[in-house]
Amino acid sequence: MVKISVILPVYGVSAYIEKCTASLLSQTLQEMEFLFVDDHGPDNSIELVQKMIENHPRKDQFRFLKPEHNMGAGMARNFGIPYATGEYISFVDSDDWVEPTMFEELYNKASALHTDLCCCQMQKVYPDGHKGDILQNPHIPEGPITQESRRHFLSNYVSLFASFIYRREWILEKQIAFPEDRCADDSYFVSCVVMQAQSISYVNKPFYQYLIRPGSVCTTKDSTKYQKRLTVFGKLMSYAKQQNIYQEFQPEVDFLYIKKGYLSSVFNYITNSTTPTSQTIRSIKDELVKQVPHYKDNPYLKSKMSMRCLIWLINAMPQLASKIIKPYARRKEMTV
Repeated sequence: MVKISVILPVYGVSAYIEKCTASLLSQTLQEMEFLFVDDHGPDNSIELVQKMIENHPRKDQFRFLKPEHNMGAGMARNFGIPYATGEYISFVDSDDWVEPTMFEELYNKASALHTDLCCCQMQKVYPDGHKGDILQNPHIPEGPITQESRRHFLSNYVSLFASFIYRREWILEKQIAFPEDRCADDSYFVSCVVMQAQSISYVNKPFYQYLIRPGSVCTTKDSTKYQKRLTVFGKLMSYAKQQNIYQEFQPEVDFLYIKKGYLSSVFNYITNSTTPTSQTIRSIKDELVKQVPHYKDNPYLKSKMSMRCLIWLINAMPQLASKIIKPYARRKEMTV
């Protein structure tokens, strides 16, 4: 029986994929499969993996899938899900790597507590080898997720979708998938997961090594990406309403849009634009008002003075806000 299926989208990562593959080959959990989705990249990434495994005892655990055309990372992950056979599925980006016991420890914990999800921490790593912050989502009690815990998680989560394993049958049952828009697809996926999951467990160790590198999807500048982000979080609002989640968790879902839809879009636009304009910043505000008409009354926003002041500054003096936000975002690596 396959315990965990790992899905990896592959595009233009020949400089990194061998380290990623080596970390998969060294996993202490034996009952695994690795699904590499060839997303029509410009280099020989897939060939490098095939060469690495050709005489390896785990060769038969590797499967190579290829859609008809380039899809982007999110849709490539979706493409792999129906081919997975594991009790749980997980996602690894092919320029990152994982510690040897990651999947064994996550599976053992999830299996022991019969949870839909189990997650670990992420370790930021830079190309020169030095390590940055350890990233983790808010901790809520293990086991069944109470409504109060769900509220706390929704209003505070970071995303870190690759730090989770997900019970496969549950993902299929809830029809949770990455959006086709090539932006914020990880935040969308984790949001849907958190809205729907019934139980969670943790292994509080930094198993996942998250490489911060120039040229990756999350560090590439694109002055129009904010439009895709707004679209994705608009879809998330629709998903919450269609699933009858919005009625019960409106303050949390609205705050999620304020923070990850509106504010992140403003930061994205200002940081990635050479000459940000007040008109575009105001158009992003128009989307906020459209999705969350009474955003000023949101209880989570009311409790965060700094966020309220920032929104006021953006609305009242967008050009001054641009001058303040751009250097701050660069220091915080907020380029998406």
